[in-house]
Amino acid sequence: MEFSTKKSDLLRELNLTQGVVERKTTIPILSNLLLEFEGTSLRISATDLELGLRCGCAAKVKKDGAGTIPAKRLLEIIRSLPDSDVRFKILENHWVQVTCERASFKLVGMAKDNFPVLPVVPKPLVSIPAGVLSGLVQKTIFAISSEESRYTLNGALLLLKPETVSMVATDGHRLALVEKDSKIPGLSNELRVLIPRKAMGELLKLVAEADENAQVDFSKDESHLFFSVGERVLISRMLTGQFPNYEAVLPRENNRTVELDRDLLAAAVRRVALLADERSRAIRVQLEKDKLEISSTSGEYGEAHETLDAAYAGDALHIGFNYQYLLDFLDVLGSGGKVRLELKDEQSAGQLRPGAEDSLRYRYIIMPMRI
Repeated sequence: MEFSTKKSDLLRELNLTQGVVERKTTIPILSNLLLEFEGTSLRISATDLELGLRCGCAAKVKKDGAGTIPAKRLLEIIRSLPDSDVRFKILENHWVQVTCERASFKLVGMAKDNFPVLPVVPKPLVSIPAGVLSGLVQKTIFAISSEESRYTLNGALLLLKPETVSMVATDGHRLALVEKDSKIPGLSNELRVLIPRKAMGELLKLVAEADENAQVDFSKDESHLFFSVGERVLISRMLTGQFPNYEAVLPRENNRTVELDRDLLAAAVRRVALLADERSRAIRVQLEKDKLEISSTSGEYGEAHETLDAAYAGDALHIGFNYQYLLDFLDVLGSGGKVRLELKDEQSAGQLRPGAEDSLRYRYIIMPMRI
């Protein structure tokens, strides 16, 4: 059982699998990749039982077959090889020989029958432009809860309607919501799915490798979500449970509004954060006539203040925020442009959004802190 393939083609696919392969596992086969070769193609499968990836590349197959091989070690070997054809041969006792020009390696594999069977991809329900899906994920993934006990918050809600695509994520302290007008062919009803955080991270990698005009075919069965981009398929276990009613927490009377330069605000928050309390990460925002002052106090380090010019003529307001939550949003916006801060009072959630609305309607709601 032998085949050969180009190093560059194989390396691109192996890089995609590394985030899916289970590194710390009590099931050794999960740290391996399944290689299946037949005709003119190589198919690669990886899984950690929660997430699975199927990808592949062109190959010259001398004799059809399959085998498993340690994922991390294989990647390191392929990276180190010259840019030439790489040959694989399955030996006795599941060993795999890898050769390229004058370099040769023999790796200890495992029986391919022990590798978990990945579910069959159902018929696609909808196709979503890869660029649209990538934008939704990038602008929400940071707000997903990392607390395993809050199961339904360990992912983002993807909401598909015939005319719009939305994604929302929250950890209970802040919420990121992004919407885009986009016609979804073949969709007549609302479709809601919870996508786990890890799946979203791998989806970003998958879309980054796709062509500019690529489509992501989405499908699901009773327990899995499937995202197909060309021949590559990302498979994720579905999060079950009820996502919170996020619409109930969206601010509706935040009429104290100030527009600021995004870069100046981000830099000021970073500087003031240097002397913020390390546990609470709290900073104070004071909005007064024609200025916004940011300050922090720490019993251990001291205090910091910085004032920014702001076109504001309303009543004064003092409110506290977690500085890391502010920076997460400002970093996602990227450099340049304006950001709008919309407040109601000291006890109500604040809202931030880009100063200039583009095709993505982006809202970020952050709960205040007592300081």
